[in-house]
Amino acid sequence: MTHSFILASSSPRRLALLADIGIVPDKIIAADINETPRKGEVPRKLASRLALEKLQAVSAKQPGATILAADTVVGVGRRILPKAENDADVRHCLRLLSGRRHHVFTGVAIQMPNGKILQRLCDSTVIFRQLSAQDIETYIAGGEGIGKAGGYAIQGQAGALIRYISGSYSNIVGLPLFEVSQLLRSHGEGG
Repeated sequence: MTHSFILASSSPRRLALLADIGIVPDKIIAADINETPRKGEVPRKLASRLALEKLQAVSAKQPGATILAADTVVGVGRRILPKAENDADVRHCLRLLSGRRHHVFTGVAIQMPNGKILQRLCDSTVIFRQLSAQDIETYIAGGEGIGKAGGYAIQGQAGALIRYISGSYSNIVGLPLFEVSQLLRSHGEGG
């Protein structure tokens, strides 16, 4: 990077994913925004809107930097699944996802030092196998679904419950690395 690089996210997964492609932010600034979906908002639109709002919340205080913001939303049809806050949320999400196809959308917004804003939306498809009540309770007992969009983390125990993915694996984890690296590279940043 030729300028200061800021990650507008406190997600340890996003930080680790960036490190996987050799990018270490100079600063991490979590964007404090209202993430409540708007009436009638669909998952893909929510992911894009929240990424842009996170970028705008941080960029106002960081002129001249390269800033990366992202937001991941899990959707079943037009339904937006929550970021699980407790075991009941994880249970609800996994029951809904059991045996069904769903989409993981990550909106990416990058502000370049000159103020130009770049945006992308990545869409990955995931299908869980049919889950028994015991599968769900065993997963909940591991605790890794808390704080995750859709109530699961593909990079953990949920990997054994998923029978199919199409698209970017890193997107499902929380940041589509190919898209991020291509955006940065196309504008003279990144490797």
